[in-house]
Amino acid sequence: MKQSFFIDEKRPHDSASKHVSGLAEYTDDINEPYGTLYGAIGWSKEAHALIKKIDLSEVLKSEGVIAVTTSSDIPGRNDVGAVFNGDPIFPLKKVEYYGQPLFAVAATSTELARKATLKAKIIFKVLKPIVTIKEALKKKNFILKGKKIQRGNPKKTILKSKNYLKGNFTTGSQEHFYLEGQVAFVIPKEDKDLLVYSSTQHPSETQQIIAKMLNQKSNSITVLVRRIGGGFGGKETNFLTSSICALLASKTNKPVKLRLDRDDDIIITGKRHDFYSEYEVGFNDAGVIQGLKIKLSSRCGMSPDLSGAINERALLHIDNSYYLSDIQVQNYLCKTNTVSSTAFRGFGGNQGMMVIENIIDNISRYLEKDSADVRKSNFYQKNNRNITHYGMKIEDNVIQEIFNKLIKKSNYKKRYLKIKKFNLDNKYLKKGISITPVKFGISFTTIHLNQAGALIHIYTDSSIHLNHGGIEMGQGTNTKIAQLVANEFGLRFEKIKISSTNTSKVPNTSASAASSTTDLNGAAALDAVSKIKINLEKFIKKKYNLKQIKNAIYKNGLIKFNKKSFKFDSIIKEAYLNRISLSSTGFYSTPKINFNKKTFTGRPFLYFCYGASVTEVTIDTLTGESIIDQVDILQDAGKAINPALELGQIEGGFVQGQGWLTMEEIIWKPNGQITTVSPSTYKIPAVSDMPKKFNVEIFKQGKNRENVVNKSKTTGEPPLMLAMSVFFAIKDAIASTSNYKKIPILDAPATSEKILMSLKELKNRVN
Repeated sequence: MKQSFFIDEKRPHDSASKHVSGLAEYTDDINEPYGTLYGAIGWSKEAHALIKKIDLSEVLKSEGVIAVTTSSDIPGRNDVGAVFNGDPIFPLKKVEYYGQPLFAVAATSTELARKATLKAKIIFKVLKPIVTIKEALKKKNFILKGKKIQRGNPKKTILKSKNYLKGNFTTGSQEHFYLEGQVAFVIPKEDKDLLVYSSTQHPSETQQIIAKMLNQKSNSITVLVRRIGGGFGGKETNFLTSSICALLASKTNKPVKLRLDRDDDIIITGKRHDFYSEYEVGFNDAGVIQGLKIKLSSRCGMSPDLSGAINERALLHIDNSYYLSDIQVQNYLCKTNTVSSTAFRGFGGNQGMMVIENIIDNISRYLEKDSADVRKSNFYQKNNRNITHYGMKIEDNVIQEIFNKLIKKSNYKKRYLKIKKFNLDNKYLKKGISITPVKFGISFTTIHLNQAGALIHIYTDSSIHLNHGGIEMGQGTNTKIAQLVANEFGLRFEKIKISSTNTSKVPNTSASAASSTTDLNGAAALDAVSKIKINLEKFIKKKYNLKQIKNAIYKNGLIKFNKKSFKFDSIIKEAYLNRISLSSTGFYSTPKINFNKKTFTGRPFLYFCYGASVTEVTIDTLTGESIIDQVDILQDAGKAINPALELGQIEGGFVQGQGWLTMEEIIWKPNGQITTVSPSTYKIPAVSDMPKKFNVEIFKQGKNRENVVNKSKTTGEPPLMLAMSVFFAIKDAIASTSNYKKIPILDAPATSEKILMSLKELKNRVN
């Protein structure tokens, strides 16, 4: 039998043909039993107000309405906060953001349910909202106490440094804009049990939140997820949709589907944290940072949600790839009357990186040096300058190799000089180029989340059922884990059946997040495989009297002991007839990690992912339009399980980061109303925004030093940070209008308007 697939070879996503043909089943595609009702949410049109009266009498009388739920219908916990309280399903006395759910309706159609919500009569006493980071800082309105971290004596070293800069910088918010919106479908069962289909990254937490809301045991709630149409963090702790849907189903004892309208989805759900920083930096003539002080503030919204962990990760990545001998960072977690900011691909790491990259870029312009050289001068080194500001020794550093190789491969130096000549010869079109590095830590910084379970059955026809706690959201984790299992058993990929993530099969799972899904769940699956193999090998050795032999080799459908071979299919049938277990659970917990959050010291990450990107852009100084001419990427994926999927993740992550830093702009009015609520007002990258030339390569020498599945490295979050080079290429193009003598002031996202404003400010600046 010829094996059709081996690890490290390209293979299509297991659902690729279903995706493009429309046959992939998502939550909204599940066949609905007779009598299914449809939900809609009534939400606040005020951002900060006391609730004086809610009159839902006309809602109840509305056509098709079967039930209305409010806070009075919740028998248990009226809160969906995953870590902290503060996220009521329906608030009792006060609303704290525009779009906060107040009640929900179940009707005979989605259209009738949505129409009914508009008939609610609500009387508010309107309060003045706090909307911006600066307002919150001024009023000292914080959601959690921020951390202060320090190494060395930055105040002293800044004073002693030959060169000094100070400034501020903002990175904006971002909408997840997943293709499949928030949706849940809940079917009541006997004994008050509920079967929950939900588009979530965290089935176990969904199970627990619903159980607590209904004052039931977790074993009465089963959550199933076959796939979700994108998450990017927006479906990690957003439990409102599934909780409200479950509440409606419990009250009516009818199946209920709740699918948010796209506008409602954007209005109601959390976003990426925007950050505002102020800095002081001292450095020498080579651009090496000697002392650095930063005040780092984020807009957290109306509740803590995951803001503590996200700001923590921003602090852990404030160094990016650079050794900072003397650093102080004071973090402020600002409470505002906006929707709670939540998890988003990068999870604060990218916001922290942008702070230091902007500082490095400004240092380079101050010294009139190529920023690539200044970046290299500040890199972590292999045998010294290799301890992070939180005390972790970096042992897998390959940033120098990747950076140098990409400079050469992209022809950066020659293009750098060519672009300067182009800018001298062109009045209105200006080009810019930039190369930026990425060092991104992998593991949940909340230690107990670094665990996973799996379940594997082998049936008597030798087909294999695989179940694990990870969520397939388009990234291909199911395909890669099935590949690992097939490879371990020496079987064709087609032998493996990938099944829905199911809380009744694998319990107490962590969210599919932190770029750890395949690492964790793949290792758990291999643990289950190893247990079954032990059973098989003991059986074979005993039955066939095999002694003094090496471990078995599983390859091409055979189990080999030295020169003795057995067909896998035949052995499985024999094992069953001899009452040998062909099923096993597996478990994995990440080793080595330890981190003291109080002292902010330890080893929060098992390993780091490294990469670099070069971007060349052209801006139109009359319109502010920017075009990406060329992107060159070199990303370390370790020993990739499936290079095709990794390349897709690298390209997709880059484009999502490009959107965050150039065009995706969320705007709130002073009264707290969000105005960018649909594709007509909120722009994500389109095909026309893609780089004209897009060269992406996986670092061929890559190999994970740690004992991770297949010695691979994740490509979940790290590629998003590669897009930093786009922003700094734009900034480089702006700087050319002053003959590179002035440092442009530019905040992210670098929209056309902000580019024009930066050009105008640069032109009018006296010094």
